[in-house]
Amino acid sequence: MQKSVPELEGMLRGDYKSLARIISMVENEHPLAAEILLSLNPDYKIPVIGITGPPGAGKSTLVNVLLEQLSKSEKKVAVLAIDPSSPFNKGSLLGDRIRMSKQFNDPHIYIRSIASRGALGGLSEKTSEITDVLRSAPFDIILIETVGVGQSEIDIMGLADQTVVVLVPESGDEIQHAKSGLMEIANVFVVNKADREGADLFASRLSSMLKEKKVDVPVFKTIADRSFGVEKLLDYLFTRANTGNPLRIEQLMEKAWRLIQRKRMKNIDKTSLRERIEGQSRLQGFNLYRFVDDYY
Repeated sequence: MQKSVPELEGMLRGDYKSLARIISMVENEHPLAAEILLSLNPDYKIPVIGITGPPGAGKSTLVNVLLEQLSKSEKKVAVLAIDPSSPFNKGSLLGDRIRMSKQFNDPHIYIRSIASRGALGGLSEKTSEITDVLRSAPFDIILIETVGVGQSEIDIMGLADQTVVVLVPESGDEIQHAKSGLMEIANVFVVNKADREGADLFASRLSSMLKEKKVDVPVFKTIADRSFGVEKLLDYLFTRANTGNPLRIEQLMEKAWRLIQRKRMKNIDKTSLRERIEGQSRLQGFNLYRFVDDYY
């Protein structure tokens, strides 16, 4: 029997308090979380923009300015900020989001910080599910800012419609990373803090490398704390959003794969598994692969 979740109606009306409660239930695996997810009707036409890059590149400042521009256009925006976890309570260390404090009272903007909880790839395990919650609410665009662990931030590619990789003129190491990983992630490169020495040369080198690799990825220069170049970047992102996401089916397939894996593994108890292995491993001719095959 399905249980009623009154917060869902509030969320659909655009009530941020109801939305906050729904996200908390999903993130913390509340008994009603499964019911909530089954009740969602995500609008996959709402663009999801991933903002990633190494620490210190100015991602939060860039997101803040993007929010200001979007609010002026009366766009309703959701921001999902993935923060490092506290080693003590697994909560978000940067939950106050000081750099975005000006936006918290803006009725066009909803900001939520969630902890990475040690997840590799820069995203929390629950990010995908929470994104579907946000896509079921009345937003025009969703921004996801990752923790900023550099080369290992690969999960965002499987979730966002477009991924913006933010670098700074001193990011020589990140150019090397681009050869092995970042090029596959990025739909857009942003050289932030472009008023610094060497910014033009760095952007030129990056553009040349992309052309050599025959990768059609633009490079924008911004000075986020002065709003320089941000409007041009935003225009490009919305233009691309209107063309759709060619990877949508692949992303949904990978997500379905992970959900099916999680569901099938749910009833496997490691204590019981250990006891069975302990007993059978003493038998002559024990074969782990036969054991696993027979386990199901």
